[in-house]
Amino acid sequence: MSYFIYILKCDDDTLYTGITTDVKRRVDEHNNSDKGAKYTKVRRPVELLYEEKSENRSSASKREYEIKKLSREKKMELINA
Repeated sequence: MSYFIYILKCDDDTLYTGITTDVKRRVDEHNNSDKGAKYTKVRRPVELLYEEKSENRSSASKREYEIKKLSREKKMELINA
């Protein structure tokens, strides 16, 4: 099973990073469901800016942690690369 790391732009212009096995479903959950993250529920709608495939959950979680530690400027560089 493949995992993906994704970055969303929230309505308040903040960025949210997460992991999932199905990016399309997860973005839909963030926008339309109670299954969306608490952070994004009050910042809807969200827009997918970036996704990156990972080999497994462990490597996806490590990469998510790396990305979350980046400054907004560095995240935007990653998104625009």
